Amino acid sequence: MHNPQLNRHGELTHLLSTEGLPKDILTHILDTAQTFVPLAEREVKKVPLLRGKSVFNLFFENSTRTRTTFEIAAKRLSADVFNLNINASSASKGESLLDTISNLTAMQADIFVVRHEASGAPYLIAQHVEPHIHVVNAGDGRHAHPTQGLLDMYTIRHFKKDFSNLTVAIVGDILHSRVARSDIHALTTLGAAEIRAIAPLTLLPGGLEQMGVRVFTDMEQGLKDVDVIIMLRLQNERMKGALLPSAQEYFKHYGLTREKLAYAKPDAIVMHPGPMNRGVEIDSSVADGNQAVILNQVNFGIAVRMAVMSIVAGASL
Repeated sequence: MHNPQLNRHGELTHLLSTEGLPKDILTHILDTAQTFVPLAEREVKKVPLLRGKSVFNLFFENSTRTRTTFEIAAKRLSADVFNLNINASSASKGESLLDTISNLTAMQADIFVVRHEASGAPYLIAQHVEPHIHVVNAGDGRHAHPTQGLLDMYTIRHFKKDFSNLTVAIVGDILHSRVARSDIHALTTLGAAEIRAIAPLTLLPGGLEQMGVRVFTDMEQGLKDVDVIIMLRLQNERMKGALLPSAQEYFKHYGLTREKLAYAKPDAIVMHPGPMNRGVEIDSSVADGNQAVILNQVNFGIAVRMAVMSIVAGASL
């Protein structure tokens, strides 16, 4: 079956999900990002790769970190960047998603960066745009958050070099997490030795075992000898009904403290896609500790998003 993210030459023309992307494309994105990381240290942080191109940030769901890093990434590539305030746009007056896209296409858009509460919305847009327009998924419903998954992979590769011997634990609200899905697909493709999911039963989706993930409900067993810990935010805004007794109870059993971190390998790294709920999923002593690489993730995220936009814009028609 044709992958909607690839053109007929097998090049990346949209980034919609890490699922189904070949290892060589994932590696190409990470390698390209590596060339952009040193830009942050330069006095002039721009390269002309997207000069003359228009990038439209369409965030139908609130976001600060992701939208800002996409904006910085596009500007560092010398693109013209337009942030649409959806709450004040025609979409809030009932205009359909595709009509909104059609109108923006008429304004000479080249890349749409889309965050939407509906799973699959970026796919729908990608199916209806002209071949020279590219769509980057900045998070859709519970489905996928591919650039977060890729910046997580970049961070892991930066600190651990090789995936083949790594045990990676993803901890927390896996049921509602598009980041967890994107990470699991990318880790699998890149050849991680073992992927673990640790959560209370109410926050575990079905089908993880079929994806090759080992499931744990106990932190001591789940974190034993892991190399990488990815903590997830409790997504209260996506929860229907009470899935947890209380935040305090959750922290007691699943919050990452120094004591629980000690179950992992001494050189394990701690990651978090943000925003963090300190004292709920992670203790401040860990978040600010020497094993945390959370701020590195934010820094690498700009380079990864630069890589994605420059690669999709360079795909031949």
